[in-house]
Amino acid sequence: MSIFAVQYTYDERRDQQDAVRPEHRTYLRGLAEQGILLASGPWADGEPGALLVFRTDDAGTLEQLLTADPFAREGLISSTTVRGWNVVIGGWPEPAPL
Repeated sequence: MSIFAVQYTYDERRDQQDAVRPEHRTYLRGLAEQGILLASGPWADGEPGALLVFRTDDAGTLEQLLTADPFAREGLISSTTVRGWNVVIGGWPEPAPL
């Protein structure tokens, strides 16, 4: 499993973001319940956007997950930066086997 830090930068259409946000959060909550999304949330200041941390098999799987995000589907993300992340201190426990 690999861990990826994903930075979203949102476009300026706040009204559309507000309309799609419940579906976006439901989608992300489902990934969190599966142990795929480890953390996510909007930036507290500066340019509008968010940081999301994922644990996936590979970058291809991550790309599929990001494409399925309702914010991405509606074109509300103006840029996405994905970086692999090596957690050295702290982190999240491995998910329990199903």
